Amino acid sequence: MEKAAVESRILIFAPIGKDARLIDQLLQRAKLETFICRSDLDVQKELRLGAAVLIITDEALSAYLLKFLNQFLTSQPAWSDIPILILTKTGIESPNTSNFFQLGNITLLERPLQGVTLISAVMSAFRGRQRQYAMREVDRRKDEFLAMLAHELRNPLAPISAASDLLNFPNLTPERIKRTSEVISRQVKHMTGLIDDLLDVSRVSRGLVTLKEEVLDARHVATNAIEQVRPLLDARRHHLTLQTTSVPVYIKGDPKRLIQILSNVLNNAAKYTLEGGEITLSMDSDADSIVFTIRDNGIGIEPNTINCIFDMFAQAERSSDRTQGGLGIGLALVQNLVQLHGGTVTANSDGLGLGSKFTITLPRFYPVSMIDNESAVKREPATGNINVLVVDDNEDAASMLGMYLELAGCSVKIVHSGNAALNVAKTVSLDVCLLDIGLPDMDGTQLAKNLRRLPTMSDTMLVAITGYGQDIDRQRSSEAGFDHHMVKPVDMDALMRLLAQLG
Repeated sequence: MEKAAVESRILIFAPIGKDARLIDQLLQRAKLETFICRSDLDVQKELRLGAAVLIITDEALSAYLLKFLNQFLTSQPAWSDIPILILTKTGIESPNTSNFFQLGNITLLERPLQGVTLISAVMSAFRGRQRQYAMREVDRRKDEFLAMLAHELRNPLAPISAASDLLNFPNLTPERIKRTSEVISRQVKHMTGLIDDLLDVSRVSRGLVTLKEEVLDARHVATNAIEQVRPLLDARRHHLTLQTTSVPVYIKGDPKRLIQILSNVLNNAAKYTLEGGEITLSMDSDADSIVFTIRDNGIGIEPNTINCIFDMFAQAERSSDRTQGGLGIGLALVQNLVQLHGGTVTANSDGLGLGSKFTITLPRFYPVSMIDNESAVKREPATGNINVLVVDDNEDAASMLGMYLELAGCSVKIVHSGNAALNVAKTVSLDVCLLDIGLPDMDGTQLAKNLRRLPTMSDTMLVAITGYGQDIDRQRSSEAGFDHHMVKPVDMDALMRLLAQLG
């Protein structure tokens, strides 16, 4: 018998008279799967295989069977609490009743009873048991996910650790220092991506993501997504074909999230297609919808994986090596983001070795007029004449950020506490303050409020530098007087664009 059938079975043990057959017929009419046990040994064997509910008559509960049930039920795994329905003629007054309740998840049904009463009790017990099996699967996936997370975080930590040790050698050539720095930078970006994926899927699944909707040409969404995945495509020598409409087709949504949807699926296609593979991103539209289809000739997906490939914590082992890594939550995030945009996503594959196809359908939008935002002039990074105060109790982080800003031409002052920052602000004219939120003597938000009270600080740009990036964190920093909120590790290009506004 298949596993799923085992977990859905109602075991019946009523060895006297016609009780078992009558109960069996009644439950089968209710579309329940039943199994009649013929002996104590049958009950033991079938319970060990797995069951949804056990129905047993009180006269069948011998001392031998009661002893087995006690041992079996006390040794159940943490997720399991199998419901047992005991059909009794003796009622609550029976001296055996106290023994029954010691078994645990027990329901006593006094005979004779109506068929509808039995079916109702069995259905209630069955639903509870199915939730237990579902939680067992969730726990299993969580365990696998946590193991995967530990593995994926250790991977980038190894080269970062080696690179930091290497930088201690005094005779390193500038070329080796540059290569070592590039290794650290790449691995930090990789770790940041992992953490961002975790936070994203958590925020989206809890409904904490607010879409910043714009009207966009869907073709631009496709090309921007390809641009993000291009390094991986090139590294694996894939050939990508893009097929779009010849005229603009518009979609209303969050540009960052829409690009994220396509880039996540493209990234999967690139990872799970052998080097030199073929990947196609096509875009079609009808009166109501825009359909993105991503096909690859990669390793494909097993039939039993298709049904759970978008589930949280589901990690399909689609490759024998795990050289490309990943947490297996990208597709769960894709599905949630697509649903937030009012669309659907499906996956298809003819099997292992036969490639895969992902279809993303989103609502089409018809704008009355379009504002061309693409002609905005790009600002060059700041190159000088900007006085910056860096406030961070982590001396290494403050030193590295300060060094970068100095090389970019800024005049930089570094302090490690809120009070020291206030003293500097009272004596030095500042254009920008980069404030860590978690300071030892005062909270960064309180420091921002105190700085804003100084007459010389009314026009100074305040930027929060923090490890917290939830919407509520951004709201709190805005209320404290911050102009901008940046999440660690700081995106230096984005920071330079902010400073360029002061040039």
